[in-house]
Amino acid sequence: MGKDRKTLTGSFGAPVDDDQNSITAGDPGPILMQDIHLMEKLAHFDRERIPERVVHAKGAGAHGYFEVTADVTQYTRAKFLSEIGKKTEVFARFSTVGGEKGSADAERDPRGFAVKFYTEEGNYDMVGNNTPIFFLRDPLKFPDFIHTQKRNPTTNLKDPDMFWDFLSLTPESVHQTTILFSDRGTPKTYRHMNGYSSHTYMWYNADGDYFWVKYHFKTEQGIQNLTREEADVLKGTDPDHATRDLFEAIERGEGPSWRVEVQIMTPEQAENYRFDPFDITKVWPHDDVPPITIGRMVLDRNPESYFAEVEQAAFSPADFVPGIGPSPDKLLQGRLFSYHDTHRHRLGANYHLLPINAPKNVPQHYQRDGAMSTGPVAGGAPNYYPNSFDGPAPDASAAPPPVAVSGWAARQPYSHPNDDFVQAGWLYRKVMTDEERTRLVGNIAAHLGGAQERIQLRQAAIFFKADAEYGTRVAEALGLDVARVKELAAMSQDERVAATK
Repeated sequence: MGKDRKTLTGSFGAPVDDDQNSITAGDPGPILMQDIHLMEKLAHFDRERIPERVVHAKGAGAHGYFEVTADVTQYTRAKFLSEIGKKTEVFARFSTVGGEKGSADAERDPRGFAVKFYTEEGNYDMVGNNTPIFFLRDPLKFPDFIHTQKRNPTTNLKDPDMFWDFLSLTPESVHQTTILFSDRGTPKTYRHMNGYSSHTYMWYNADGDYFWVKYHFKTEQGIQNLTREEADVLKGTDPDHATRDLFEAIERGEGPSWRVEVQIMTPEQAENYRFDPFDITKVWPHDDVPPITIGRMVLDRNPESYFAEVEQAAFSPADFVPGIGPSPDKLLQGRLFSYHDTHRHRLGANYHLLPINAPKNVPQHYQRDGAMSTGPVAGGAPNYYPNSFDGPAPDASAAPPPVAVSGWAARQPYSHPNDDFVQAGWLYRKVMTDEERTRLVGNIAAHLGGAQERIQLRQAAIFFKADAEYGTRVAEALGLDVARVKELAAMSQDERVAATK
């Protein structure tokens, strides 16, 4: 053995004498229980796979930094945004949403876009997607929606009937569905897509004034997407193409970057805005609320351990810092609970102590014990509050400004006067080119064509309500009776459901 070669040890540091042959009673055996090295090796191997994420199971990540390029102190007191030129360490994770950990990077699926800012006031997480909106606005619908994107519980196969049955019964999804089946439904790589907070958040300044904001991360590599045919080829020939692309680009010194913009709305503007500013199925048109550039994000360092840094990375939209808070967005309110809860299930009660998740400042709290508690030993310090032993105390100045609420406590349907179809129609008519509209219709027909005809009719009617040409072209591509689709589009949702049972 070379004098500079390291000695193999077990997990607790004792040298291993032989890593090729188990201890046996004679030759060939049986194996003895006293082979502690074998037992440790097998026991650890049995536990190497933690539960995969329910959503966003497959992803890639990288380290980098965020740099402030504009003065936003009139809007927020967040210290990491306090001065031009200030840099904050970040870790970003990109992912597909619905597929399993072994699924292909080129699947038609929204892409997760999560960024952890390691600020001096604690971690701030921006947990978004590559689209500015989402399918649903109420968290009560989210588990059902995800079930329809997974596998049929009987056949264990992807099921177009499940997929389209739910969407056709949930008209608020038509805007995001249109984006999903457009070119943006299959980004070429993680470097060539934008990221969005999707949700509206609160910013508040040192004077206690607050504002509503949306984040936009605009790729400086340029938007590039795959056609359906290109994606199908990649799924079979290189299912990890986006994961490989991000890693290799950073290794070449060509790490990606994004220009960071925000849209900012005053409470007075929000109160009278033509759309519900907290409805995640809608955008704020840029003509109404122009984005302003506030910074730049650069990713320039690959993880040393995929498992430790990417697989164990845990993001939550509930991780705020002073100067940033939540909004009344109903889906966001559900996510504030759900993300921490799923991380505790997947990684354990002390997942915040893992290096990739640990804040750079030293937390001061009274949470103790639990599985894998590896933090500093508190010794005789109290584990309760209030106490008279100089334990940490709350700082009232960290509280966000109060927001007025009113109304009855009840399960209340969405009541904003603006409908679910107008922005999907704008996207089809005003944003897409003729070629993009043709690809959109072809992508929808290729997938929706696997569902039952009654579901096809119902979904085509929803597209028709967004834009008559849109619905007509989808119906024609599926060989449906266009007159029947138009008739269904004129019905109420309940009537349309009853007519297509």
